[in-house]
Amino acid sequence: MTPEPMSPEPMTPEPMDTGLSAQDRAQIAEGLSRLLADTYTLYLKTHSFHWNVTGPMFNTLHLMFEQQYNELALAVDLIAERIRALGVHAPGSYQQYLALTSLAEETGVPSAEKMIQQLVQGQEAVVKTARSIFPLADKAGDEPTADLLTQRMQVHEKTAWMLRSMIAKA
Repeated sequence: MTPEPMSPEPMTPEPMDTGLSAQDRAQIAEGLSRLLADTYTLYLKTHSFHWNVTGPMFNTLHLMFEQQYNELALAVDLIAERIRALGVHAPGSYQQYLALTSLAEETGVPSAEKMIQQLVQGQEAVVKTARSIFPLADKAGDEPTADLLTQRMQVHEKTAWMLRSMIAKA
């Protein structure tokens, strides 16, 4: 028996009185759901590259990618828990993530340099998604979300810089 496809769950927050309106919480949760999907997609890509990298920089990249996917795994949990704290269910399926993410999914095994380039693009895309949510959180006075977004942007900007530095031409 084939399971029926999941229909997207509407962003209807649970009732609560924390000083944020249901509409603000729904909009912020929708943005965080996109951030969660981007982060999870980048996690999968980074983990795959960790397994499949080859070449002269193997050891360096294998270890670097492991550090990065471990950090992303922790971030996924923080983002999903923030969505739940806003009273909204967090997306948790590949189908949902595919519909929400701005990152292209990788199905091949590129060269080590192409892996780095793709991860730079992925890190930058996550920063853009986080940055797009910030005005909503700021306007609503949602400091915990704003703090989470600031931390995520710092991590992804620094990681993108480090990756770019590995393939910079002298």
